[in-house]
Amino acid sequence: MFYVYLLKSKKDNKLYLGSTNDLERRLKEHNDGKVFSTKPRRPFELIYYEAYKSEKDARYREKNLKLRSRAYTQLKKRILGSIS
Repeated sequence: MFYVYLLKSKKDNKLYLGSTNDLERRLKEHNDGKVFSTKPRRPFELIYYEAYKSEKDARYREKNLKLRSRAYTQLKKRILGSIS
C-alpha cells in the first residue's frame, strides 16, 4: 500500500503533507529528525492518511493537494476537528 499523510507539528501546530509506502517508518523518521524539511518542527502526530494500492495514485493525490489550494482547503475543512 501507498499512503498520503498529514502530520501536525506539536511544536508550532503547522501541517506537513507527504506520501510513503510505509507509514509507521516515515512517521518515525520525521520524529527522529531524519527528514531535513521537518527536523526543526518535531515532534509530529499523524492526523490523517489515505491509502492507495497504486504508488502513482498516491503521488498524484499528494501533488494535487500541494499544488491546488482548493483541494487542500477542502481536506482541512473535512478534518477540522482533528487539526484544531
